[in-house]
Amino acid sequence: MVTRQLHFIIFAFCVSFTFLLGACATTSEDSTNLKRIYDKSAQYHRPDRNPVIVIPGILGSTLVDEASGKTVWGAFRSDYADPNSDEGARLVALPLTTDLSESHYVQTEVRPAGVLESIKADLAGIPISIQAYSGILTTLGAGGYLDESLGLNSVDYGTDHYTCFQFDYDWRQDIPTNAARLKAFIDEKRADVQRNYKRDFGIDNAEVKFDIVAHSMGGLLTRYFARYGDADIDGLTDGVVPWTGAQDVERLILVAPPNGGSLEAMDQLLNGFNTGRPVLPYYHPALIGTFPSVYQLLPRSRNAAFVWNEDVSDPVEDILDPDLWESFGWGLSGQDKGTDEVLERLMPSITSVAERRRFARRFQRDALDRAKDVQRVLDIPAKPPRGIELFLVAGDNNKTPSIASIDKATGDYSVLDYNLGDETVTRDNALQDERVGQVWEPRLVSPIKWDATMFIAGKHRNITSGRIFEDNVLYWLLEDPRE
Repeated sequence: MVTRQLHFIIFAFCVSFTFLLGACATTSEDSTNLKRIYDKSAQYHRPDRNPVIVIPGILGSTLVDEASGKTVWGAFRSDYADPNSDEGARLVALPLTTDLSESHYVQTEVRPAGVLESIKADLAGIPISIQAYSGILTTLGAGGYLDESLGLNSVDYGTDHYTCFQFDYDWRQDIPTNAARLKAFIDEKRADVQRNYKRDFGIDNAEVKFDIVAHSMGGLLTRYFARYGDADIDGLTDGVVPWTGAQDVERLILVAPPNGGSLEAMDQLLNGFNTGRPVLPYYHPALIGTFPSVYQLLPRSRNAAFVWNEDVSDPVEDILDPDLWESFGWGLSGQDKGTDEVLERLMPSITSVAERRRFARRFQRDALDRAKDVQRVLDIPAKPPRGIELFLVAGDNNKTPSIASIDKATGDYSVLDYNLGDETVTRDNALQDERVGQVWEPRLVSPIKWDATMFIAGKHRNITSGRIFEDNVLYWLLEDPRE
């Protein structure tokens, strides 16, 4: 059983792969064992048990256009927002005419509409469903408090299961913006829980803190909130971490978080996003480039994640330098036919090609500068105050891109080397190991003070599936002693 001081390396094999997180079947014997272990704890709903919030990663929330009701992300049937059409591209992208230096929230009519339980698509006219976040929701019995289709079949949460919530958000927007939305969500759910405590236990205005289980980018959002609450970067004191979220949260379980970034973000900004499934569309890099969040997921230059001309002794000094991106025509600053076609779709009222390119370059510069600020405040070394605990679940057995080479003459990008991780996030970047690219030391050097770590051999998109994850996360939430 996991304890707070024990460091695990677990080799878990997951036999099925599905889009995003996938789902591995739990054997009947495993189900029986989990039931015997956790039924009693799961049915304990008194005020000394924290409610839980589930936060998905990028792509993990359904997005819907309020005006038309069209699904922008999460369903790919006849009426979905096709990113290769004029209307669909404008719905998928964030508007380029907003100056991020003035307003970090990009105004749009597209809104989050629930954590993505599955992706619905048509294959030759036949509806299909691809599992998404059911793994993590199954483990927590979340989804309408106790959803029979998602609730962990092996554990009975009882009839008073009002302490588990799903936080959906617009994952295209930047991390501090969504942290502010998380604060509003927590305040709303605290009021709900307090009403239930009043009804069931006669307690007025009960003190309520939340535990959080967050996957991938959701982990960065959680860390920002724990450190700074709903404050934007512009209002922070340089070098100071106030731990504003300490009043709202207690135990944070971060699953496969790209704390030190992920090369997959760079690949998508330069090459676009292709799911690899024939039923799902291709997203051009100029569309991905309108998402401030993706820039904030880039690896740190100080960790030598980018080098010139395959020379590991010649690292790129600043991968977030806007001039660098413009000099190579990367992302939104590209001047190829495909980029110009996307920009014309996104800005139909602007007839000048040069003017559209100017807007795109300005947006990209603001997004890169914003990413620098977000990474800077997330990377300040700071020990959490008493009452906040950080738990890490990370993959460490799969070949994962770790170093990319950039051709100094052409800007061509290619993966140069690999390390162990979950195929998307290296073990080092999940830990935010600052020894990488620096002077090596025998003990971990990280700006994050981890209270417990658990390593699993799973991949980024299915690490929440399987008996080992379920067992240990339930233990951390339900039974592990707290300070």
